[in-house]
Amino acid sequence: MQYQICTKTVMDTSDPSTVFDKDGISNHFWRYQLETRKHWKKNGEVYLDKYFKKLKDKNKNKEYDCIIGLSGGLDSSYMLHHVVTKHNLRPLVFHVDSGWNSEIAVSNINTLVDKLNLDLYTEVINWREICDFQLALFKSGVPHLDIPQDMAFMSILYRYAKKYKMSCILNGGNISTECVDTPLEFLYWGTDMVHVKDILKKFSTIKFKNYPFLSIWHHKVYLQFFRNLKSFKPLNFIDYSKQKATETLIKKYGWKPYPQKHFESRFTKFFEGYWLPNRFGFDMRRREFSSLILTGQMTREEALDKLKYPAISEEMAKQEFEFVASKLGITSETLNNYFCLPKKFYWDYKNQEYLFSLGEKILNKLYGARRGGAF
Repeated sequence: MQYQICTKTVMDTSDPSTVFDKDGISNHFWRYQLETRKHWKKNGEVYLDKYFKKLKDKNKNKEYDCIIGLSGGLDSSYMLHHVVTKHNLRPLVFHVDSGWNSEIAVSNINTLVDKLNLDLYTEVINWREICDFQLALFKSGVPHLDIPQDMAFMSILYRYAKKYKMSCILNGGNISTECVDTPLEFLYWGTDMVHVKDILKKFSTIKFKNYPFLSIWHHKVYLQFFRNLKSFKPLNFIDYSKQKATETLIKKYGWKPYPQKHFESRFTKFFEGYWLPNRFGFDMRRREFSSLILTGQMTREEALDKLKYPAISEEMAKQEFEFVASKLGITSETLNNYFCLPKKFYWDYKNQEYLFSLGEKILNKLYGARRGGAF
């Protein structure tokens, strides 16, 4: 395919889902302009007041109003700050420790929770199981290596919501910084258990006894329609700005920013900063920067200038490579061998992509929901 880049964003042909019109404008630009932006209610504080009042009234005899998963990243941190200081919510704050927390993330989580005087519940994943799960994905040759972390975060969050009889999960997903989809080819559906089981059957070395697996049926059908557990994204109802949110958190809590979105996890930093762009040719910053361009927080020229340089330096990449190998209990040579394996994708293993795509179309028509979770 001949190389092409969008004339409005920085999405290009490194994302196989990107298509262009006769003027060189990508589908990502038009999707935002024609569909996504109408879901961003920048002046929705009145709606939030009403929504949260009902939530507080419903849970007035309970210890908590809702549950929030806190990764230590910008979106979840600012959401927590906003709903507590502006709307006086009493959230159960929950964190999943997958073994990959950066020191900055740990500091940010503890500082925020302490200064807001909130309860923090932390669940630690069985390291032997998550390690074997991640190694199985490396051995399979697929790009979607972050499924083990993402699945664990969601599954255990739902488990705690059930335990404390919650009806509402507050989610930091947002249009402001995430309005451009991630390519399905590189970040496949994490709850396709047919796909996950096939890879584990071929490449896992242990039997999983405690891992919090999560299927799409439990996630999207049972919990929503039978348990009436809803996920709500308050950042879509305010004028959420990455820069202003960062400045607020630094000023009020001494919060420390990250070089890139999702870098609160050492594994995700390695995956998105090194593995994905170097092995599969896709830089996740294109999605992040394009989202910021579309929502007026960055110019295209600024984004192009940043993309001239890799997400992490050569020296840092070497350090992260050695750290990840050591953490997974393998040599750097073995990890490099995984890097050199033939490239595989979700279609090279059993999967239910056709059902997921059908479900996405149905949910999009009914509720406006779509993959990637911005709204």
